[in-house]
Amino acid sequence: MMNSDEDNSSPLAALQNNAAYKRMQTLQRDYQRLLDRVTPMTLYRWTFTWGLTFLFILDIYFQQAYYIVTYALGIYLLNLFLAFLQPKFDPSIEQDLAEQDVEEGAPGLPTASSPKANGREDDEFRPFIRRLPEFQFWLSATKAILVGLTATLFPFFDIPVYAPILLIYFCVLFTITMRRQIQHMIRYKYIPFDLGRKTRYNKH
Repeated sequence: MMNSDEDNSSPLAALQNNAAYKRMQTLQRDYQRLLDRVTPMTLYRWTFTWGLTFLFILDIYFQQAYYIVTYALGIYLLNLFLAFLQPKFDPSIEQDLAEQDVEEGAPGLPTASSPKANGREDDEFRPFIRRLPEFQFWLSATKAILVGLTATLFPFFDIPVYAPILLIYFCVLFTITMRRQIQHMIRYKYIPFDLGRKTRYNKH
């Protein structure tokens, strides 16, 4: 049986007693406390992020450089935005599973996309649950913009590229991606924004 001296000399105990480790734990707690405090402040959070975005655009405009950083940031933000628009449970997958059950002769289990599930009627409110919650969208976007701003401080990130080609490619990618997303929203009848009324989806 290990005594207290042996416990104190273990690597884990030494790490926990380390001043740097304790400082890191304190910073993590302070960071989480700050996130908890700003969570309900949606308007202030996004105002801060849009301010950072404006600073990044000004930085790129005046330096006339770091276009590859801008392109990478734009692609990342586009992916975040798409995840923010999409439902957590894709109705197309549920529909495919239901159709497969019918083809195999199964009695057909009620799903979230079926007219009735567990005795629920069509007009029952089913909230829109995002694949990427708003707060996580904001946090990831803000971190990415801060990383982009930091990258513009280092010349080795300024990779020579032909900026118009990147801009055209991004615009084409954005158009195609958003058109697919809008078609998906129309087909499965959901609205990812609460425009003054309750948002529902998959109402047939």
